[in-house]
Amino acid sequence: MNESTCSFLGDSMGLAIETIMVTMGAIALITLLHAGGASGPQWIAIPAVLVTAALVPAWITRREFPRIGLHLDRASLIIGALGPVCVCVLPVVFLGLWVLTLLSLPLPLQPMIPQGQSWFAWLLYQFLYVAVAEEVFFRGYVQANAMRLVGRCARLPGLTQQGIVLLVSAACFALAHVVVQGQITSLLTFLPGLVLAWLFLRTGSLLAPILFHGLANISYAVMAMTLVRP
Repeated sequence: MNESTCSFLGDSMGLAIETIMVTMGAIALITLLHAGGASGPQWIAIPAVLVTAALVPAWITRREFPRIGLHLDRASLIIGALGPVCVCVLPVVFLGLWVLTLLSLPLPLQPMIPQGQSWFAWLLYQFLYVAVAEEVFFRGYVQANAMRLVGRCARLPGLTQQGIVLLVSAACFALAHVVVQGQITSLLTFLPGLVLAWLFLRTGSLLAPILFHGLANISYAVMAMTLVRP
C-alpha cells in the first residue's frame, strides 16, 4: 500500500468518524433541549444547534458547503423537480390520512403547534427554522459527506452510489426523529426523508428540499386538523 493510498484511506476514515461523532453529538444535545419543550429558548436553540453542527466542521476543514441554490439558472431545475413531487406525494398523504380517519385509527404522527402561537408565527417557524435547519444539517452536512465517501468507491456503479446515499440520508433523518421525539412511529419520517434526499441529489442545492420540507410539514398539519376534528 503506497503513501497516497494510505492518505486516501485516512482522509475517508476521518470524514466518516467526524460525521458520525458530529451527528450523534447534535442529536444528543437536541434531545436534551427538546425535553424542555418547544417554546422559550428551545425555539431558537434547536435550529441553531443543527446549523452550527453543519457549518462549523466544514469551516474548520475548509470543505465546500452545499449552496442554498438561489440562482436563476437553478430555478427551472428546482421547479421541475419540486412541482411533480408535490403533485404526486401530497395527495397520497391526504388519502392515507383520510383512510385512517375512516377506520377510526389514530394518526401516526401528530402535528405539533405550540399553545398560544399564532398561525403566522408557526408558518415562519416551519420554513425559517425547522425546514432550513434540518435540511442544512441532514442534507447539507450528513448527505453531502455521505456523497463524498460513497463517491470515492469507484467500483460501485453510479446508481448504486446514489441508492446508498439516499438510504443513509433518510435513515439518519428518521432515526434522529425517533431519538428526539421518543416514539417509534417517527420512523415513518424515513419516507419523506427519501424524497428530501432525492431532491437534494437531483438539484444539487438545498433550496428544493427546504421548500418541500416546509410545505410538507404545513400541509400535513392542515390535513390532520381538517380530517380529525375535536
